[in-house]
Parts: sequence; structure tokens; C-alpha cells
Amino acid sequence: MSRPLLALPLAALLAATACSAIATDKALPAKEPRGAKVSPTMASPTAKPTAPPSPTTAPALSPAQAQSALVTDADLGEPWAATEGAATWRDSLLKATANAPDCQRLLDSLYAEEFFGADAHVTAATGLDDTWNDAQLHHQVLADRPADVDKTLAWLKTLPKKCGKFTAATTTGAVQNAQVTEAALPGELGDARQALRLTLNGESPDGETTTLTLDVAAVRVGDDVLVLTNGGLGDVYAEVTQGVAELGAKRLADARKQARVQV
Repeated sequence: MSRPLLALPLAALLAATACSAIATDKALPAKEPRGAKVSPTMASPTAKPTAPPSPTTAPALSPAQAQSALVTDADLGEPWAATEGAATWRDSLLKATANAPDCQRLLDSLYAEEFFGADAHVTAATGLDDTWNDAQLHHQVLADRPADVDKTLAWLKTLPKKCGKFTAATTTGAVQNAQVTEAALPGELGDARQALRLTLNGESPDGETTTLTLDVAAVRVGDDVLVLTNGGLGDVYAEVTQGVAELGAKRLADARKQARVQV
């Protein structure tokens, strides 16, 4: 038995944008069933109606509009489902002490899922579980000043060089060998974007060898930014991260258009 890379709903939606990064006929190997479940007002536009408003005058998204930009388990299809809680590897592996400040900041940001600081406002969020591979995907929509978002994106871009390889000690004292590489995103998504892949190789508290793979992607669309994390101790497919980022960016742009129309 083989599993589709992504189910038809997401693949069809991406194909409609004419820039899909996902081949719908590609298959991935089946996995054994998973065991125990893991535990997860801005001013109105002043421009003329025929001219698009600038980012500084665009209205803020309502919670419902931001929610409409999120990718769901219906988009991904089997084996994805609504999350049952935070994955256990978040505490056991991401809650760790690194040997360099930028690498520590990365781990802290991944653990708390707060890449853009206290001023960034989360307007919508969701979590999904891959019930075959025990992977977990989190998707957030945040509102923040474009300049601040771009500053964080620029910092993320430096990490493959600053934290290409580093070590991190978990709360149990287990040493993890970490590697950060730049990850690809399809096309020119949004106004600015950055993606990374982190891998942590080491041992679990019971001495079992583990490999955590975690993708993070952020795309700014005007005054809003989508943030994705997709990770787990099994197979983590870059195509899923890329596809969700592409669909999420399209939906976020559509939500922003709707917000302007409703002003």
C-alpha cells in the first residue's frame, strides 16, 4: 500500500494557482500505524477605489478572515487529522541549551513558536497530526510591522551559516548534534519569505537513538505573516511544507483582499 504525497484537495488547489510544487502522482511508502498519540485597528484605506491601498493603510484582518487562511486536514487529506496536543519531542528535544546565542534563540523560538517577538499578534492558529508518521504541523497567521518581520526573516537566513552545525543539551543532559540548512520554497511567495530545516540527532532519555527533523517556513504578505512548522521523529516531507506554504500564502493574500473590500 502506498500513501499519496498530499491528498487531492490540496494538490488541486495548488494546481489552480499555476505554481504547484506538488506532483499529485508521486507516492510515498506506507508506514506502520502509529502507536500512542503524542500529547500540542488600522486606519481605513485612503487611496482611490481604483488604486490598491499601501501596506500602511490596509485594514487588519478579522479573526475569521485570518482563520480562512489556515490550511486544514481536509486540504491535506489522509493521514492528516486535527492535532491531539503538543508532540512529546517538543519538551524532550527542543527544550535544550545550545552552545551559541543564535542557535539558542532558534531552539527557544521553535519551542515557544514565537519567532517574531512579543509585538507580533497571533490572529489564527491550527495544528495537524500525520497519523502515519507521527509528524506534526502547526500553522499560524500573525500581524506585525513589515519591517520587523523582514528583520526576523533576515536573521533566519543567516542561521545555516551561524548554526550550520552545533550541539545542544536537553534537560536530561542528553547531547544532540544539530544541523541547520536552508530549505526551498516554491516561487516568489508573498512579499518576503524564508525557510529552514533543523535536524537533531542524539539519544532519548531511555537511550534510544533519535532523529528529529523540523521544517520552519515564514512568508510575509503585507502586514501579515504565515508561520509553519512541520516536524517529527519519523519521515518529514519537504513537499508538505512547501505545499502548505504555497496554499497558505495564496489564502492569506485572498483574505487581505477581502478585508479591503469590506472596509
